[in-house]
Amino acid sequence: MDKYQVLKQYFGYDEFREGQELLIDSILSGRDTLGIMPTGAGKSLCFQIPALMMEGITLVISPLISLMKDQVEALNQAGIHAAYLNSSLTASQYYRALAYAREGRYPIIYVAPERLVTEEFLDFALNTKISMVAVDEAHCVSQWGQDFRPSYLKIVEFIDRLNVRPVVSAFTATATKEVRDIGQRALPVVGGADGTHDGLRPSESLFRSPGTEGQVCDHEEFPGTASGTEWRDLLPDQKKCGGGQR
Repeated sequence: MDKYQVLKQYFGYDEFREGQELLIDSILSGRDTLGIMPTGAGKSLCFQIPALMMEGITLVISPLISLMKDQVEALNQAGIHAAYLNSSLTASQYYRALAYAREGRYPIIYVAPERLVTEEFLDFALNTKISMVAVDEAHCVSQWGQDFRPSYLKIVEFIDRLNVRPVVSAFTATATKEVRDIGQRALPVVGGADGTHDGLRPSESLFRSPGTEGQVCDHEEFPGTASGTEWRDLLPDQKKCGGGQR
């Protein structure tokens, strides 16, 4: 199925919202992708649809148990096999879910960031084809924010330990000035090919939506958003994206 067929069959929509298709195409082309979209803009579809089209498993790193449960339930109701791995599961439930995952039952698995570097999960990840790591609520990486999760700082370590580097995508509705260190220090989505954070790689794209409009910039950097975020600090040594604010 193509992306339009997936959108219609599993999610019931005839067309994409603004920005969704651009992010999906970026991921499917193998680019690391950062999406900054307001709440309710449909960020989850931007990684769920590619996950259903890529060979292997997509790991969705999410900080909220309730969000994991809601999204997994919605996917299962839509006929998509998905699971979550977090502290709400008993030990037997957790190991059973991992066993099913090893069998390839789930194209999408939601996982709490604290689980990434545990021995059991690493053993699973190192012996499974991980096609994409999608970081939801990516603003949790900011040590200056009230939603800071120290475990988000382990994401790079986890990805670096995988046998084959997957596509990395990150999504957030929060683009405050305090969150601008997201690409500099903690997420590989805007890091160098060798794991250093020295600018945007040729295989990366970003999308910013300040509300109703957005843009994709390849190999470039965003101007300040309406809230004054300085994206030149996110992507150093890159030319500004033309067109100014939208």
